[in-house]
Amino acid sequence: MNQSIAADIATIQSISAVPTILQVVAEMTGMRFICVARVTAETWTTCAVLDKVDLGLKPGDELVLATTLCQEVRTKNAALIIDHVSQDPIYHDHHTPKMYGFESYFSIPLHRKDGEYFGTLCGIDPLPAKLSDTKTVSTMTLFAELISQQLEAEKRLDDSEAALLDAKETAELREQFIAVLGHDLRTPLGSIVSGADLLSRHELDPGTKKIVERIGRSGQRISSLIDDVLDFARGRMGGGIPLKIAAVPDLGSELQHVISELQSAHPDQRIQSQIDINGPIFCDSTRIAQLLSNLLTNALVHGARDQPVNLRAVGKEGKLELEVINGGTPIDPVTLTRLFQPYRRGFTQNEDGLGLGLYIAAEIAHSHGGRIDVTSTAATTTFTFRMPHEPVTP
Repeated sequence: MNQSIAADIATIQSISAVPTILQVVAEMTGMRFICVARVTAETWTTCAVLDKVDLGLKPGDELVLATTLCQEVRTKNAALIIDHVSQDPIYHDHHTPKMYGFESYFSIPLHRKDGEYFGTLCGIDPLPAKLSDTKTVSTMTLFAELISQQLEAEKRLDDSEAALLDAKETAELREQFIAVLGHDLRTPLGSIVSGADLLSRHELDPGTKKIVERIGRSGQRISSLIDDVLDFARGRMGGGIPLKIAAVPDLGSELQHVISELQSAHPDQRIQSQIDINGPIFCDSTRIAQLLSNLLTNALVHGARDQPVNLRAVGKEGKLELEVINGGTPIDPVTLTRLFQPYRRGFTQNEDGLGLGLYIAAEIAHSHGGRIDVTSTAATTTFTFRMPHEPVTP
């Protein structure tokens, strides 16, 4: 691999939004292999990858360019989208789908700022997928544009050539990105969730009932991912997590509801709680519940399975302190220093999420004028959130 390709891989790897984009595209389309590839006239190289079909490709791996459809995308400099290869009049006998065994495919060009072709945002899956509808194509195209803009931003940063115009263009694309997630994706998603809920109220045979329940759970899952991405984007843009501050007289009961939900989701693990909150707490109760949910989920996923997760919540004179304690392997000092960065848990990342839980919890704490501290010993790991009497007004 030449130095130029290696530098391009490093640039893509340094763009913090790329893993989120790959995950959201996978959830949105149902496709299980999504990647960013550097494509030249001679080479095809993986720069970033989400692989749930075990193709075995990792950043830096190369494919013979002639065996890929990305060569055609580069030649024509135009997106290529196939919903169902076997039924496609052009590609049903093409050697590439037969070689890699896929039925659905998309590849969208990525460019540098000066128009130079960089590569593609592409995906494949052994099963057909509905990719060619207008909203899906426009959303994936926007993601490709966002990567292209970030690619240029990273290049200019590395070259110490930060340009105000480019920063403005990148910010505008980020705002479009948030708008797409917040509106265009939520509208069809709401229809899916509502439809599943309506169907679940009818008498269904066991097989159909399981499918309807799975659709409902998947819809809620995607909604949760969208919420995380929106919070992540707002935090990275400097706006912070938005809050609705009010005097909450029964915060303890709201925290107990979070505990009950997570205990139901993790029946084989124990959550022991001690909640002592007297008087109203000025906060955004929904966000505090989200913070607690993220901390408890982290403890349940990464803590020792044979030891309970302990929660202590104390609220007096308007001040609030939450403490989540779990047993298990201690976190090393180096990992502790980067624990609240996106995708930086330090252990195996929970495949059910985007790796943003602790980052978002820390942003919620900061927006309340508080902070989260963490200590880890051979016996326990403790996350402590402390909020002053009067949280920062957003």
